[in-house]
Amino acid sequence: MSAYCLTKTYALRYSDFDFKDELLPSSLLALVQESACRSADELGFGYADLKPHGYGFLVVNTHCEFVRPIRLGDDLVIKTWPLPPRHVICERDYLVESTTGEKLAALASRWCLVDLNTFSLLPPSAMGEAHEKCPYRDEHTVLVPSWKIPRLTNGREVYRMAVRAGQCDHYFHANNTRYADFFFDCFSMEELSARAVKSFRIAYSKQAKAGRELVFLREDEGNISRCEAIADGELLTQFTVEFSENT
Repeated sequence: MSAYCLTKTYALRYSDFDFKDELLPSSLLALVQESACRSADELGFGYADLKPHGYGFLVVNTHCEFVRPIRLGDDLVIKTWPLPPRHVICERDYLVESTTGEKLAALASRWCLVDLNTFSLLPPSAMGEAHEKCPYRDEHTVLVPSWKIPRLTNGREVYRMAVRAGQCDHYFHANNTRYADFFFDCFSMEELSARAVKSFRIAYSKQAKAGRELVFLREDEGNISRCEAIADGELLTQFTVEFSENT
């Protein structure tokens, strides 16, 4: 397998951080998504390459593990590469480091190539020559214990919200990075102040377009909490987070 890796340094902004001066999970997801898009552009299957065919990539799962919180004053070096596809699933991993080489976080993601007119799944071979020549790298930055997130058994409603136009991307649905904000809003500032995020995982099942009302449910078990976003009784997105005591 190849040793392909796209490496990009990012200077962080004050607006990327939360009330604890720690990097917002949504900001981290936006940065790794930016790296993924740059890598796809470089490899010939980016947004501009696929749009004329009516194709696009949708993220279906994201898993993140932190070594330590990323704090105000840190700048990030993000490394990413695509892994060999499995049937209709395309995988991509990320390594997040400080500019001094300290490992800060690792992420794994799964994507599907879809026909944007019908949203039917397409095999990676639909990318044509870009797939055939892609320097896939068979190396994981993090081992995901399980992509499956169990359904809530006794979830309680936390809040409701309607998706707004400013939260939607060029596929006309709520951007995947926004769900990190939606789900962490299920917790109070006091809860988030007392604990640090050790890891989190998001599973995307259905899209939410502007105007659709989402109902957020939450269930806790020790240091692990799980949440769901429901719309009209339909499961759209699932979330799980593991906390550690804040030091």
